[in-house]
Amino acid sequence: MTKVVSNLWFAEEAREAVEFYVSIIPDSGIGRTTILPAETPSGPPGSVELIEFTLGDQAFLAMKAGPLDSFNHSFSIAILLENQAEIDRIWDAFLANGGTPEACGWLKDRWGLSWQIVPRMLAEMIADDDRERAKRVTEVMLGMVKIDVGALEKAFNG
Repeated sequence: MTKVVSNLWFAEEAREAVEFYVSIIPDSGIGRTTILPAETPSGPPGSVELIEFTLGDQAFLAMKAGPLDSFNHSFSIAILLENQAEIDRIWDAFLANGGTPEACGWLKDRWGLSWQIVPRMLAEMIADDDRERAKRVTEVMLGMVKIDVGALEKAFNG
């Protein structure tokens, strides 16, 4: 069976980032950690650390290997949540840990990685066959920073 794993390259603090992520996202955990025993373009033996982890049911690999490219908006991790309480809990945890709010449910964590903290129902609302309902929800969402489930539902229901 083929397995797809997203790889996140951290200049430093990969372990701190992974420990934070798995502490706030349910059904997450850290697997194997490997320290590369050979010289690499990133440094001497022992300077590169690989951390296997899961967030929900998604596999990731964090690599601490020194500076290369910064994270940017072309890659983000979406957390699809069931209710406002979970959105608030995770959103607030990211901000309390040095994150920066952006728009439309997006934020950047203290390591520069972009996240979308959104209700699972949002994609269904935006894809609704009634395009007027979908438009109302989309317009309301575009005016938000943190997602407000009640406001989305109100827009959806007219």
